[in-house]
Amino acid sequence: MVAGIGCSGRATAYFDFSTVHCTHGRALAVATGVKAADPELQVIVVMGDGDCAAIGGNHLIHAARRNIDLTAVVYNNLIYGMTGGQMSPTTREGDISTTSVLGNIEQAFDICELAWAAGATYVARGIPYSYQQLVTLIAGGIVHKGFSFVEAVSSCPTYYGRQNKPADPSEMLKMMKKAAVPAASFKEGPEMRDRFPVGVLHHVEREEYTHAYQEVQRRAQER
Repeated sequence: MVAGIGCSGRATAYFDFSTVHCTHGRALAVATGVKAADPELQVIVVMGDGDCAAIGGNHLIHAARRNIDLTAVVYNNLIYGMTGGQMSPTTREGDISTTSVLGNIEQAFDICELAWAAGATYVARGIPYSYQQLVTLIAGGIVHKGFSFVEAVSSCPTYYGRQNKPADPSEMLKMMKKAAVPAASFKEGPEMRDRFPVGVLHHVEREEYTHAYQEVQRRAQER
């Protein structure tokens, strides 16, 4: 398991795995090196939304493009929750943060759509209210051979909740439940502005990077 800096980085302390805690935004780059060095390893990468989509955005695009067999689990709480409540690439328009005190004017990333467009072969989203579904989605990403991206929509009562309401953790969970729509029945439209699809959003099979690279090595050795 490889983790970046941020609230998500604490996850490495809760699992009995070999773990790496690396610098902010570089978790996917480090994980790519780990997987390329030993393709037999099962590598899981945990990141926050700022960690993954801001400083680490370039690494996300290329890990997805290569279809390297990593499982990226991104805890998206819509804000930088450890460094002071600053706006992140997933902070919604109009939302308050310590760096957008009059409301965010930037369009937010849909990081699942970003991963899908970049080439991820397994893309899913879940919420902690429906934790059993989220566990299943993560498990699906782990067994998939290729780049898997699982967004875990999460809450930050400390910074996001206090500035945007509600600050109560249980109320934030209820809001998530109301906003989450099964992917099979989700349709774009004005009425869905504050809602989002959950479940498996995209799943295809494509040759995995380390497998293709091993074939290149084999051909090189035969020359």
